[in-house]
Amino acid sequence: ALEPLSVGLAIGVASALTGYLSHPSFYCSYVECCPSAGHRLNATALKVQLDTKLFGQHLAKDVVLKAVMGFSNNPSPKKPLTLSLHGWAGTGKNFLSQILAEHVHHAGLRSKFVHLFLATLHFPHHDQLKLYKEQLQNWIRGNVSACPHSVFIFDEMDKMHPGLIDAIKPFLDYYEQVDGVSYRKAIFIFLSNAGGDLINKAALDFWTSGRHREEIQLKDLESMLSVGIFNNKNSGLWHSSLIDRNLIDYFVPFLPLEHRHVKMCVRAEMRARGYAVDENVVQAVADEMTFFPKEQKIYSDKGCKTVQAKLDIHEDI
Repeated sequence: ALEPLSVGLAIGVASALTGYLSHPSFYCSYVECCPSAGHRLNATALKVQLDTKLFGQHLAKDVVLKAVMGFSNNPSPKKPLTLSLHGWAGTGKNFLSQILAEHVHHAGLRSKFVHLFLATLHFPHHDQLKLYKEQLQNWIRGNVSACPHSVFIFDEMDKMHPGLIDAIKPFLDYYEQVDGVSYRKAIFIFLSNAGGDLINKAALDFWTSGRHREEIQLKDLESMLSVGIFNNKNSGLWHSSLIDRNLIDYFVPFLPLEHRHVKMCVRAEMRARGYAVDENVVQAVADEMTFFPKEQKIYSDKGCKTVQAKLDIHEDI
C-alpha cells in the first residue's frame, strides 16, 4: 500500500507539471497561438522591413505603417482595419501584405490565423455566387471566433464576381458584435490591379510637370481611386456597399516602378540568393525589362514581377 504522503506528493508534482506544460508561455513556444489581447506590433521592425524590402513605394509604406500601428496601439478599435491596395502587377502589393502578415503572426502566410483567398481559385463560378457568400461568411466567422487577430487577404479582387465581397460587409461595419462575435481586432486586405491606370496617369502627370514622385501624397490619389474603383465593373468593388458605407479605411496606391527601382529589386534578389552584387548583371537584367510610355520609357510595365526569372538566365555570370 502507498503511504498517503507519497500519494499526495505524486499528485502535487503531477499537477505542477501539468500546469507548467499547459502554461501559455510554454505551450505557445511549440504550438502557434493567437496573440493575446494586449499584443502590439513592433513599429521599428516593421518600418525597417518595409524600407529595406519594398522599393519605390514611399506612399504605400507611409500609409500602411501609420494605419497598422494606429490600429495595433488602439485597445478598443471601433471596426476591423480594412485596406485596399491598388496598382499594376509587380509593384509590391502582395509583398507588402506578406510582410504585414508576418508581423501580426510570425508564420506569415503559413500561419493558421492568416487566410489568403484567390478569386480565380476559390470563387471561380459565377452561378455559385450564393454558395460562395455563405461559405465566406462561415469561414470568416469561424476563424475570428478562434482568433480575434485573424488576417484575411483577398487577392485578384479585380477578378472577383461583382457583389460577392459585399457578403462580408457586416463583419467590417461598426458593430460591437455580430452574432456574439467581435471582428474589431481583425485585419482585411484587398489586392487589386484595378485603378492601376489611374495611378500610372497621376504619376506620369507629376513626372511631366517636373515634380518628384516622392511629392505625391495620398490626398492626390485616394478620392479619385475610390470613385474609379466604385464605378469599375472589373474591380470586385463595383457599386460595393463597402465603399458606399465608407468601410474601407484606406485606398492605398502603388506607383509604377522606374529603372532605378527595378535595379533595387535585382540587387535584393541577388543578395537573397547569396550572390555578390554585380552591377553588370543588374544592368543586364534591367535592360531586358520593358518600359512605358513608348516614347519616354519611364516605368516598368511588369514592375519587378519578372526579375527572378530574368536573373535565372544570368546565374552563370
